[in-house]
Parts: sequence; structure tokens; C-alpha cells
Amino acid sequence: MKRKLSSEATAAWIRLMRVPSRVLDCVEQDLKKAGFPPLAWYDALLELSRAPSGELRPVELERQMLIPQYSTSRLIDKLVDEGLAARRECKIDKRGQFVEITEAGRELQKKMWSAYSSAIDKHVGSKLSDADAARLCGLLDRLGCSCDDAKSDAKVDAKSDTKAAPARDGVPAR
Repeated sequence: MKRKLSSEATAAWIRLMRVPSRVLDCVEQDLKKAGFPPLAWYDALLELSRAPSGELRPVELERQMLIPQYSTSRLIDKLVDEGLAARRECKIDKRGQFVEITEAGRELQKKMWSAYSSAIDKHVGSKLSDADAARLCGLLDRLGCSCDDAKSDAKVDAKSDTKAAPARDGVPAR
């Protein structure tokens, strides 16, 4: 027998849809106030810096992005124009290319983390106890978002002074 959708499940769905954009908007505003470019820049630079050789194909970068990015090629153009990334031809497939982070890109990503981590704390961390955050991760795990990856990344990032990125589906992650 099919179960009828409850009003509680509907209310949870509505909140799940609203919270990410509201929190991301607040984080974006905090980065802007601190004089930094949009979060998508940080996200792309983070993914490039995490790649074993500091480079990814554009399609890989788009797949790795922590926040939705529908115009990756324009984002890459901006990063290249600012000297934060460089394009490199693929030696094996001359039609393909790689995007590689530059030293300036690594520096900006690290500088942005200070404002970004403060924004995460302000809009998420300060509103949830560690126990609440762990419970929320457990609930999100049941919906298909693995917070176990976020924990291991947070440990690695804390050691390397690189960010524990907001999770693929929203907050600190991967």
C-alpha cells in the first residue's frame, strides 16, 4: 500500500529547497563585503588546487564544483583573464584542454578561505551545536548526502590550511 505524503515531509522538502540558496546568498554577501570575488571562483580554485597536478579538464572541473555552475566556460575565462588559472593544451588529445591553477590562484583561494570560513561559522556553525551538526549530517546522509566524506576532508584541510569546502550538496564537504 502506498503511503500518503505527510505535511511534515512536505515542510521538510520546502526547507531543504530554501535553506541552501539563502545560506549561499548570505555567504556570497559576506565574501563581497570582504572584497572577494564570488564563491564560484573560490570553488573552482579549490577544485583545481585539490587536483593531483593542479589541473583538470573543464568538464571535470564542472563535475567537481561544489556549487551549481552552469557556465563553467565563462568562469574559466574570468579566472584566466585574472591570472588565477591558465589553459593548457592536452598533449594526447589536441582538441582537449586542461585548466591549471596558477600561484596567484592558490594565494587567492587561501585568502578567501578566511572570509569564507567565517561566513560558514556565522551562518551555520554558530546556529548549530556540534551535536546538532552531526545529527543534521546523519539526516542528510539518509537523503543521499554523505557527511563522512566531509569529515575526512575537513581533517585533511585542517592539516593543510586549505578549506574544508562546503559540501557538494550544500555545506563543508566532499
